[in-house]
Amino acid sequence: MREAYFIDENFENIDFTQQSLEVGEYENCTFRNCNFEYVNLSEIKFTDCEFIECNLSMTKLVGTAFRDVMFKDCKMFGMAFNDCNEFGMSFKFEGCALNNSVFYKSTIRKTVFKNSKLIEVDFSESDISNSVISNCDLSGAIFDRTNLEKADLRTSFNYTINPTSNKLKKTKFSLSEIHGLLRQLDIEIDKNS
Repeated sequence: MREAYFIDENFENIDFTQQSLEVGEYENCTFRNCNFEYVNLSEIKFTDCEFIECNLSMTKLVGTAFRDVMFKDCKMFGMAFNDCNEFGMSFKFEGCALNNSVFYKSTIRKTVFKNSKLIEVDFSESDISNSVISNCDLSGAIFDRTNLEKADLRTSFNYTINPTSNKLKKTKFSLSEIHGLLRQLDIEIDKNS
């Protein structure tokens, strides 16, 4: 049986909870204002695609391939990116809510997270080196044995990162948020001085 192949297609205002997305490969496709909540996207390949104003919360991603994919203004709660096909995995997130999503043990170097909510996202044992995490809320995000080398977090906030259990060589932080690296030391920092 041949896999479906879609190129340069536009999908708008489709509720994929009512109408299934064909398993196959989607190249240079745009998904705008579509609902994928709880949809099984396993084994589907997305290459050079854009998801704009979509709800992808709680989608099943076993073996899903995201290659050069842009997510813009999407709701993406509880997505298990660690289940994705890691071969060529690369994406950008802008204005997205990724709360409670999981990147455990994922290699996502040079990823851009911009103006996004990464609340309680699990980055444990992942490699996000050389990534740009710009103006993102990282409240409760988990960084444990995470490679953050050369990552840029200067404009992000509300993070807690233990420097002794994460790789931070050449990582960029802002002075105003440096207390996020010192929280676990249980010291008092006077912000008025």
